[in-house]
Amino acid sequence: MLRNPHHVDDDPEVVRELVREFPFATLVSHGENGLVASHYAVLLDEASEEPGSELDLVMHVGRPDDRYHDLSGEVLLVIHGRHGYVSPSWYAPDATRAPTWNFSVVHAYGTPEVMEPEENLRVLGRLVEHFERHVDDPLYLDPEWGRPVARATVGLRIRITRFQTQLKLSLDKDPESRQNVIDHLRAPGPYQHPELADDMERARQRRGVV
Repeated sequence: MLRNPHHVDDDPEVVRELVREFPFATLVSHGENGLVASHYAVLLDEASEEPGSELDLVMHVGRPDDRYHDLSGEVLLVIHGRHGYVSPSWYAPDATRAPTWNFSVVHAYGTPEVMEPEENLRVLGRLVEHFERHVDDPLYLDPEWGRPVARATVGLRIRITRFQTQLKLSLDKDPESRQNVIDHLRAPGPYQHPELADDMERARQRRGVV
């Protein structure tokens, strides 16, 4: 991924924020038959919740995905945040008027550690609880019922050794163009996306730009 200095953010707290808000990742490895990609929910390890701690992610793959992935070497996890189209008609008159796409994404790299069955079951229970707590009548993972379900999965802990974060949120544009994009994303229309506008506001506040 191209490291454009306008978009790069090396703060691990940004990675934590994206994982918490968008806990779904694409797992990419290089198996015997070439590149393999799978898509699974992912959480921060409990010990990684605190700022300054090691950045470990936990997840699972369903069998037989574990046979297709090479889990003995480095893997890539891609975590997407919000994204949306930006029309060149929204830019200031003197700006370069090229269409683009605003987005937030993390490319996180690490070597998987395969969990023991009981730990995998515990993490699966935590994963279910994380999402079920938001429904009206949550159905949490009963350990006895969940044990055979867990056997159909392989739990993974991935200690992130390096990452690349891109917050492509118009930080390379002039103030007028940046504000115009935010205003158009908040306005009714086919590309209305107020949450993406909020991301842009937070990004410029973090960078201290207008």
